[in-house]
Amino acid sequence: MKAEQLLRRRIVMSETEFAELVLWRLPEPVPPCRHSFKYRLAFITNGICVIRYDNERDKGDHRHIGSVESPYEFSTHDRLIADFREDIERWRHEHRDA
Repeated sequence: MKAEQLLRRRIVMSETEFAELVLWRLPEPVPPCRHSFKYRLAFITNGICVIRYDNERDKGDHRHIGSVESPYEFSTHDRLIADFREDIERWRHEHRDA
């Protein structure tokens, strides 16, 4: 099996905000992940990436919210996208007057 791109989408949310979602199914997991997905989800506002979910070799699943990086527990790609969207909504609510 070759890598299969499942999703590649840019969602424009306003003149200054967009989300970019990229998701692949791989023939085997990227260590130390146990699932066979590779992903990069980013929320950009005013040209700055303020939220990013990704997984990489030797680092595994994690997310960045502002300048804080924390582990992320991947369960399904649907849950991943839902969690990402929830973080975007939280960020937008907390920073709407900034």
